[in-house]
Amino acid sequence: QVQLVESGGGLAQPGGSLRLSCAASGSIGKIYFMGWYRQAPGSQRDLVAVINSVGNTNYGDSMKGRFTISRDNAKNTVFLQMDSLEPEDTAVYYCNTRADESYYWGQGTQVTVSS
Repeated sequence: QVQLVESGGGLAQPGGSLRLSCAASGSIGKIYFMGWYRQAPGSQRDLVAVINSVGNTNYGDSMKGRFTISRDNAKNTVFLQMDSLEPEDTAVYYCNTRADESYYWGQGTQVTVSS
């Protein structure tokens, strides 16, 4: 089993920045990708960004140019640098990974963008 622990969420002003991190621990063999999804109240869980084992990335449309995903393979950790935050970015952000043959989710971290 793999556990994912997110951190870095909180309150930011519009136009501000936050940096999220997610560390994977437990019985880990190979991590194929790590990424972030988010879910606002009353809406579906949407892709934020993913990064695979060789550094290729994919972003949701509204995040392109504002968010940057990166990873530290040695520490099994993924980061999400969020810049130019907008109120519409308010959501619970969930870490996700495919490790070995299974998919895992973190418990989520709240991001609130408000004046």
